[in-house]
Amino acid sequence: MLPARSFIPLAAFLAVAALLAIGLQNDPHKIPSMLIDKPTPDFALTSLTGDDNGFSHHDLKGNVSLLNVFASWCPGCRVEHPMLMQLAARGDVPIYGLNWKDRQADSKRWLAKNQNPYARVGLDESGRVGIDLGVTGVPETFVIDRTGRIRYRYPGPITQEVWQEHFEPLLKDLRGLQ
Repeated sequence: MLPARSFIPLAAFLAVAALLAIGLQNDPHKIPSMLIDKPTPDFALTSLTGDDNGFSHHDLKGNVSLLNVFASWCPGCRVEHPMLMQLAARGDVPIYGLNWKDRQADSKRWLAKNQNPYARVGLDESGRVGIDLGVTGVPETFVIDRTGRIRYRYPGPITQEVWQEHFEPLLKDLRGLQ
């Protein structure tokens, strides 16, 4: 018969395996934001493009809007960019950009090549504003109401299906069109 302590490594392995199995069942799209229904954190960023006076939390008041967190190095941002361009062309909702943990030259080059869908875009090179917003990765998009409160957070690329399922109903509701 084996001594009881010889089962300790097996018990530890099973405990770790159980925790990992539970963690793998979590859907990152269902991770709630602690900032839902709270005001956007105070921030003031320099303009990424240099063609305006920068971007701050004050810009997110007055209209229902989107705050899209992106980076030039982000593969998912490339996936969602055509959709953002369509939304910008329709003019249904202002889109603001937060360039997160990226180099200004790379981002300016990326937007020049792919076009700029943003009303304003701020450079968050250090990632501090992203941290204050609870950003877990890019792309990530927030719906901001007229008062500057965060009403919804979507982690991942916005596609046509995602737009229709998650964003359109909420935007209609926030605008009082339903």
